[in-house]
Amino acid sequence: MNNLNLWEELNKLKETCKWIDLSHEVSAETPHWHGFQSLKASTAYDFDADPFRTHTYEIVGQYGTHVDAPVHFVKGEITLDTFTPEDMVMPLCVIDKSQEVEKNNDYILTVEDILAWENDNGKIPEGTFVAFMSNWSKRANQEAMENKDENGVKHYPGWSVEALEFLVKERNVGSIGHEQADTDPALIAAEKGMIGEYYILSTGKYQIELLKNLDLCPATGSVIFCTFPKIKDGTGFTARCFALCPR
Repeated sequence: MNNLNLWEELNKLKETCKWIDLSHEVSAETPHWHGFQSLKASTAYDFDADPFRTHTYEIVGQYGTHVDAPVHFVKGEITLDTFTPEDMVMPLCVIDKSQEVEKNNDYILTVEDILAWENDNGKIPEGTFVAFMSNWSKRANQEAMENKDENGVKHYPGWSVEALEFLVKERNVGSIGHEQADTDPALIAAEKGMIGEYYILSTGKYQIELLKNLDLCPATGSVIFCTFPKIKDGTGFTARCFALCPR
């Protein structure tokens, strides 16, 4: 007989761990990809005429902190409703390149960065969620996150395709995530298109974009919960992600 008492275990986790919210709040001011409109909300029912209040929201699927399903970029690939609850919980590894990004807004995370991180923290386990910490989420608003220069050219960091290939082929990670609205660095995306995002989604894995508070998580030892609706044929949706971290 299994004597594991999940209620007791949950109480222990609440007492002994930090619970870190990794998602932006959802509002018209929430950072999002520049090509999407901001959230619109209207009141469907209100207390002046009804016994309850309800709102109607107009929102693009990939809004704020969100999940991208493989079908978002790859026709015929799997959709949001395909992922199981087990797919939404993973060990979390955080690769901190925030100092490098502060010096170079166009920073590209490389295979060499991953190997250097592993030299300090150990090999990335199979099935892990690997997050690129840049502190980009600390920027004040949408304009600051797009970070356009005087010529209107965007500058923000991202992954190299080689780094993503390494994580998939050599480490068999479960998923990846980042604080920016794009997988690819802005300059690479402008020159070659969204090649990194296409690659990671073409492998059948989902990704999470526009994460925040990664600086409150350790490099290793945490667990990430990526929760999102089970939308039939869904390409992506706003996600509530959080990490369970040792104190």
